[in-house]
Amino acid sequence: MPSGATIPHDAHRICRDAADLGLTGPWSIQTARGFLIEPAFDLQERRGTEEFSSVARRWLSDPVVETLHLLPAGESPALQTSDPASASNGSPWIHVLLKPGVTDPQADNARALLATLGWPVNSVRGVRSYRIDGPADQRERLVSRVLVNDAVEMAIQGNLAAISRPSPAIRPANANAQPRRVEVPLRDLEDDALIEVSRRGQLALSLEEMKAIQTYFRDRGREPTEIELETLAQTWSEHCSHKTLKGRIEFEDQLITNLLRETVFRSTRELVGRHGLDWLVSVFADNSGVIQFDKEYGVSFKVETHNHPSAIDPYGGSNTGLGGVIRDALGTGRGAKPICNTSVFCVAPPNLPAEQLPPGTLHPRRVLRGVVAGVRDYGNRMGIPTVNGALVVDPRYVGNPLVFCGTVGLIPLNAVDKTARPGDLIVVLGGRTGRDGIHGATFSSLELTEESETVSGGAVQIGNPITQKTLADVLIQARDRALFRSVTDCGAGGFSSAIGEMGEQTGAVVDLETAPLKYQGLTPTEIWISEAQERMILAVPPEHWEALRELAAGEDVEATVLGRFTDDRTLTLRYQGEVVGQLGMEFLHGGRPDVLRRARHNRVAPQPLKPPLPGGSSGQGAPPIATYNADLLTILSHWDICSKEWIVRQYDHEVQARTIVKPLVGPQGHGPGDAAVILPRPDQPRGLAIGCGINNRVGDLDPYAMAGLAIDEAIRNVVAVGADPSRVALLDNFCWGNTNRPETLGSLVLAAQACHDFALAYQTPFISGKDSLNNEYRHGQTTLTIPPTLLISALGIVPDVQDCVTMDLKRSGNALWIVGQTGPHLAGSHWTLATGRTGGVIPEVEEAALNLRIFRAIHQAIASGLVRSCHDLNEGGLAVGLAEMALAGGLGLSAQLHLLPRDEAVEHDAVALFAETPGRFLLEVEPDREPELATLTRDLPAARIGQVLDEPLLSITGLHDPALAVVSLGLDQVRQAFLRDLDDDTL
Repeated sequence: MPSGATIPHDAHRICRDAADLGLTGPWSIQTARGFLIEPAFDLQERRGTEEFSSVARRWLSDPVVETLHLLPAGESPALQTSDPASASNGSPWIHVLLKPGVTDPQADNARALLATLGWPVNSVRGVRSYRIDGPADQRERLVSRVLVNDAVEMAIQGNLAAISRPSPAIRPANANAQPRRVEVPLRDLEDDALIEVSRRGQLALSLEEMKAIQTYFRDRGREPTEIELETLAQTWSEHCSHKTLKGRIEFEDQLITNLLRETVFRSTRELVGRHGLDWLVSVFADNSGVIQFDKEYGVSFKVETHNHPSAIDPYGGSNTGLGGVIRDALGTGRGAKPICNTSVFCVAPPNLPAEQLPPGTLHPRRVLRGVVAGVRDYGNRMGIPTVNGALVVDPRYVGNPLVFCGTVGLIPLNAVDKTARPGDLIVVLGGRTGRDGIHGATFSSLELTEESETVSGGAVQIGNPITQKTLADVLIQARDRALFRSVTDCGAGGFSSAIGEMGEQTGAVVDLETAPLKYQGLTPTEIWISEAQERMILAVPPEHWEALRELAAGEDVEATVLGRFTDDRTLTLRYQGEVVGQLGMEFLHGGRPDVLRRARHNRVAPQPLKPPLPGGSSGQGAPPIATYNADLLTILSHWDICSKEWIVRQYDHEVQARTIVKPLVGPQGHGPGDAAVILPRPDQPRGLAIGCGINNRVGDLDPYAMAGLAIDEAIRNVVAVGADPSRVALLDNFCWGNTNRPETLGSLVLAAQACHDFALAYQTPFISGKDSLNNEYRHGQTTLTIPPTLLISALGIVPDVQDCVTMDLKRSGNALWIVGQTGPHLAGSHWTLATGRTGGVIPEVEEAALNLRIFRAIHQAIASGLVRSCHDLNEGGLAVGLAEMALAGGLGLSAQLHLLPRDEAVEHDAVALFAETPGRFLLEVEPDREPELATLTRDLPAARIGQVLDEPLLSITGLHDPALAVVSLGLDQVRQAFLRDLDDDTL
């Protein structure tokens, strides 16, 4: 067992996590990590303990910080420690292992490594060990709530010898004893009994859907089998079929037959009709959307959610969320090479008091740390840079955090089209199949409860990025050698959705016993619906099978024939020669009954700002300068706005050597970049900008306005670094509560309609999207619902990356300009949040046509070299934007509010400082280039409002007295607030 004698960081982190739950100790903790190894050789007879110990010390431990102990499974190391906080008085060891059947990437890699070194082993299991002294009445809860995640892990106290071998549940004595064809009596059931079948089986099917299935099998004169019910449940799930957004909705005396088709999809069709947009390659037709990059290549982009799994196991949820969206890129066309990732997290405050934590939930600190680590480990280990993202913190995410993961891919334009043909072999490439991920698709279609960890723990998966890296390498080589005709990934629903979708127009016969398994004992149904990671399904012409098999074997990637595509439009599932399931493709994909839902929206009437602005609407008798100084520092330290450096530094955003504009900018790397820019092809200067927009705080007030703000922000993000606004594509990700409530569905309808309207207004098409509904948490009679949340991601073409700019100030003496009109938009702003206010004017995109002209002017200014730095204004308004530019560049600035282009209603300093009006940019311009900028923006709301200073001071004077500073802060104060000590608070 390799063991850090004492790892104070781990011990201190455990103490912090315990304190979050009200378990104050005091605690004394020792930690260790190790492997349980079952050798396939006699250690004494072969080469002896000393030689194996040498191998283990070199390859399985880190000799710099760890000490190796090679022990029988029943013994534990006697650790030495010099840290009193980690000393122990002899309490028994507690060992934490992954449950049988859960993927253990470290153990898998250790087993493969030992075999390569000539030490074959039967099994390897990873283990974390703890010895804890503390209050007995708190100790058990510390183990169950802090050390162990019961969804995927188990704890053993004392002797490990009893579990040194794999569990009998994983290696049963007689795997063939498993039932093959299991029928489910359904034809004669009444309505209540049908619903009970759905509930008991975690099928997430409605009564109407169960009755449609009942009728289908009555017509065939037989009962459905278990595997057929599961196939229908996966295919018809909200997660896979998007039946709410594609269903019929009555809203305000109008009938919407398909919300997505009539809003998001329609906007893209209308833009193509009006403007051509010949650079759109594949839209809403594949695993990702694809736009043209140059004459030879396209770029794909997809953003997925993995919310419910991340609530139960934050690390595994985000880890496999990123792994899954990377496979979306690999499954786009005949394979896009992943070139960068994105991640956005919505969580409750990491410092949430223990008494506010709902029963059965994980503390937000643990959630945030886990989801960051999951994205970090998958992206870094696959060698894909994570270059863009956001963090949104709101108490309403406490029961149901949101995790968005995105991947951009590079694909030859001649590899975008694909189709499976009758006679093609169905080949699974990559990882093996296990019990992990069972019911993942249906689980994601239900609300969370305090029992979800226990009831749905099997829906959680853990990924192995090393396996996926070799899989990706083989797939791209096979694509370039034209060894297959079509490909898709095994995501939600596993083989069921992948093969079912690929064979929709043909049909398929699958022999389930041929699937490579992680362990024996899986039933045919488990094999079919498992969501085990790192698997792709290929349609391979028989004449290319041998070449593909040899290519995969050369990279140590498994490739196995599961069956064939047919021409009968029937899905036939066999197990050891027996037909265990047979469904018509027409019923599978077209038999789900349409549901008519009713929606309404109770519009929130505008409310005056409460308490009112200090000194009245004109600001006469306004508070002293100390008030706005304090307000600005408070806003800068808010979780949404403060530095995310502790997250970004964990991601490798330099790997592949493509990243031109990085997530952190400025001489010290402290500045929050507006968007990332990557260079897909090193032989040309053309680049890609990736950004995002999200504004959940306005969603409750006006979901239509929220969607417009998110679209405006996402486009501004990429324009601010150099993207051409005429070559920007958008993605939508709707995360909502239970849309069975008419008012919840109504807000979703309004947001979707806004996506249509603002996509047209900005002439910016949507190319892909995803929805995640039922994001609620129920305990007892209480239901916690997330705020309506819409993430808009933007992908923009940068004509020449040498023209790119960043947001950090560059040189003293340069002028500061603002482009865009400031309005009185304080509702939902961070200033009202910081000062405890409610009401006010809701931010909204009032003049999209004007904003589009601004975007084009900003792009022209950047491309012409007029701009030294550019920053779009979002959370916190003008004051925060100025502060961020100053701290990023390490330079001071002075600004004058009376020069601001503004609405007549903007009469108060607080409004001018903190209004979150969309469509605005701050620019740094050299004095001799100002006349050119003035000419370029002469028909736009634009003005010089200040200059860059050598002195490390942030000085802003008021609207009514240009000589009176309303904000005056040293740069050190600004930096300290923005770079709050997140290591203490979060890690």
